[in-house]
Amino acid sequence: MAHLLLIDDDPVLMLGQVRQAFPAPRHRVEVATTGAEGLEWIDAQPPDVILLDLGLPDQSGLEVYQRIRGIDRRIPVIFVTVAKGADAAIEAMKQGAYDYLFKPVDLNHLRRVVGEALEVARRMREPAVVAETAPDPDVEGAIVGSSPAMREVYKAIGRVAAQDVPVLITGESGTGKELVARAIYQHSARAKAPFLALNCAAIPEPLLESELFGHEKGAFTGADRRRIGKFEQITGGTLFLDEVGDMPPALQAKVLRVLQEQAFERVGGSETIRTDVRLTAATHRDLKAMSEQGKFRPDLYYRLNVFAIHLPPLRERGDDLPLLARHFVRRFSRELGRDVREVAPEALARLRACCWPGNIRELQSVLKQALLQARGTTLLPADLPALPEEPGGSIPGPSSMDGDLTLEALACLCLASNDDDRYEHAHLRLDGVLLPRVLEATGGNQQEAARRLGIARQTLRRRLSELGIHLSRRFETDEGDPS
Repeated sequence: MAHLLLIDDDPVLMLGQVRQAFPAPRHRVEVATTGAEGLEWIDAQPPDVILLDLGLPDQSGLEVYQRIRGIDRRIPVIFVTVAKGADAAIEAMKQGAYDYLFKPVDLNHLRRVVGEALEVARRMREPAVVAETAPDPDVEGAIVGSSPAMREVYKAIGRVAAQDVPVLITGESGTGKELVARAIYQHSARAKAPFLALNCAAIPEPLLESELFGHEKGAFTGADRRRIGKFEQITGGTLFLDEVGDMPPALQAKVLRVLQEQAFERVGGSETIRTDVRLTAATHRDLKAMSEQGKFRPDLYYRLNVFAIHLPPLRERGDDLPLLARHFVRRFSRELGRDVREVAPEALARLRACCWPGNIRELQSVLKQALLQARGTTLLPADLPALPEEPGGSIPGPSSMDGDLTLEALACLCLASNDDDRYEHAHLRLDGVLLPRVLEATGGNQQEAARRLGIARQTLRRRLSELGIHLSRRFETDEGDPS
C-alpha cells in the first residue's frame, strides 16, 4: 500500500483529486492542514510521497521542507503552488525537491508526477538484498543466486559500495543491472540521500539534456519556466544512468565534465552550477569497443570504468535457475492471487533446458504466463508456455532480431530448435545485424559493401531482399555500377 501525505491549509479540492488519482485500498492518503501537523505525521509514520503547499498558515512551505529533509531526505516532496512565478518552488527544487505543480492541478499530470515519485521512493527503500537461498517472496528487490559467478558480483559490490567512485555495470539486457546499482547505493555512505535512475535510451535526445542538466526559461521552444535537472536536484545523492551507451555524443562531453569537476551549466544558461553526485552507470553494449570505433568518448569510458562489475547471463549461472524460479513463483503467486507454492521437477527440467536469451526478465515473463494457467498448488510442465527451444516454439525471424542477443545465445537457440532450416535462419539473424551496419559504414554503396564482405553484389542484393531491408532511393543504384 502506497502512503501519500498532503500538507495543505485548504485541502478540499486537492485532496479529492489525489484520492481520485490514487484510490483506496491500494493507496492511503492522509492530510495535514498546518506545517506542524504535517511534521508530526512524518515523525510518526513517514509517508512514501509528500505533496506540500507553499503557503501554510503557521510557517512557509520552504521551512517545512527543510524540516522534512532533516527527518528523511529520501522522501520525494512535490510542491503545490498557486503562484505562477513559483520562485520559491524553484528554490526548493534546487535544494532537492522532486517537482512542483500549479493549482488547479491537471489530474493526468498529477497522476504521472506522483506515480513517478512513488516509483522513486520504492527504488530507494526497497532492499536490494543478496540472497544465496530463496528469500521471502515479499522481497522484490532481492539479488538471488549462489553460483560462483554471482558470488564474485557480491564481493565486487562489497568492495566498491563504500568508495565514492563511479561504477560501470555491464551485462546483457535483463540480467539485473539496476538491482546491483541499488545495492551499491544502499550500502554506501549516501544511503540516506536520494537515489534516482534514468534510462538514457528511453528519453529523446532533446529532452535528455534538460532532464540531466535542467534548462533556463526561454532556452528553447516550450521552455516556459526554469527546470532543475537531476544533477542539481539530487546533490549529495546517487544518480544511476541506465543504457549509458545510448547517450548522444554531445551529452557525453557534459557528463564527463560533471565527473571531472562536479560542475555544469543549465541548457540556455551561463551560471556554473556546483553539485555533488555519485554516478553509477550500466550498459549492455561493449563501451571499450565503441570507444575504439569512435562511437563513445574514450575519456568518458575511462572515467566511468573506475570500477567495473560484470553481471553474468542466466545461462552461465549454473544451478541458480531453480532458486530463481521458486522465488519468482512464490512472489508472483501473491501478486496474481494464486496459491502456487512449488515447481514440479519436470517443469524445472524444461526451464533449465532453455538458453534464456532474455535472461531473468524473460524468465519472469514465462513464469507469470505459467501462473495464470496453473490450477493447483504446484506449477506443472503443462502450465508453461512454449519455449523457443521446444516443439511449438520458434526461433524469431530476422525482422525481430534482438540486438542484445549474443552469438552464444543464437547458437544455443539454433541447436535446440526443431526447425529443419535452423542453419539458414541463424545466418539470416546474423545478417540482419551485420548488413545494415556495413551499408551504413559505406554510405549505402552496395558495391563497396559487397567488396568488404567478400561476396558478390548480386548475393548482397538477394540477401537484402530476403531480410526485407530497403535502401533509400539515392542508394538504389551505385555510382559507376551498371544495373
